[in-house]
Amino acid sequence: MLPLATMGLATGSGAAVGLSLGMVGGGGSILAVPLLTYVVGVSSPHVAIGTSAIAVALSAAGNLVPHGLAGRVKWRCALVFSAAGVLGALAGSTLAKAVDGQKLLALFGLLMLVVGGLMLRPRAGGGDPRVRLTRHTAKELLPLLLGIGFAVGAFSGFFGIGGGFLIVPGLILATGMPLQYAIGTSLVAVSAFGAATAASYAASGLIDWPLAGLFVLGGILGGAIGAGLGRRLAEHKRTLNLAFAGLVLVVGLYVVARGLVPLVAGA
Repeated sequence: MLPLATMGLATGSGAAVGLSLGMVGGGGSILAVPLLTYVVGVSSPHVAIGTSAIAVALSAAGNLVPHGLAGRVKWRCALVFSAAGVLGALAGSTLAKAVDGQKLLALFGLLMLVVGGLMLRPRAGGGDPRVRLTRHTAKELLPLLLGIGFAVGAFSGFFGIGGGFLIVPGLILATGMPLQYAIGTSLVAVSAFGAATAASYAASGLIDWPLAGLFVLGGILGGAIGAGLGRRLAEHKRTLNLAFAGLVLVVGLYVVARGLVPLVAGA
């Protein structure tokens, strides 16, 4: 039985991630590992990554439903991209488990700095909403979907994140689909990559299942609140994105510092 304080911190941390996802969309899941490590108190970076992967997969699966019902998912493209990415995620997560935990945290912090910087840039619109993977387009689309999917999946698996900030531009690069379709389609890949990463860590006993359950529960509650706030603050979407990007950058600097201190001290 987990201590009551730990249960509260895990649920609250999940709610914070869900709130950010509901308000600003993709990118919120990158806060899961720092929250589990520094707020909830998970001592092993590998366990934090494995546990967060479960939350990422389930959160993306839940968010996929409304996008699918609205017809904003290119299912054939999504399945090919995801299949290649799952192989990449398994390779990436296997490599990550062999990396020293403190080094992994320092690298994760650097990743957060990159993500925060990318989030400061406005997303471009445009694209062809009619694009589809068919017998006629496969010669052009299939190599790009497989290659980019594997690369993004490996990155996602190594860091135990959804990788939506890479999957969305990856899908646009591979197919030329519009942004709104790329966002919806990306959730299939995020779910698949998260599940593959979680399975790899679970096989090594590196998931805290009670914490994962509480984190997901908090994420559902926070997501519902965040979605409502996001609709109310829709006209301030750019401001919200900039504020969240700033938060990611600040947390990234903190994670880098915390990850490097033990390495420098042990040198």
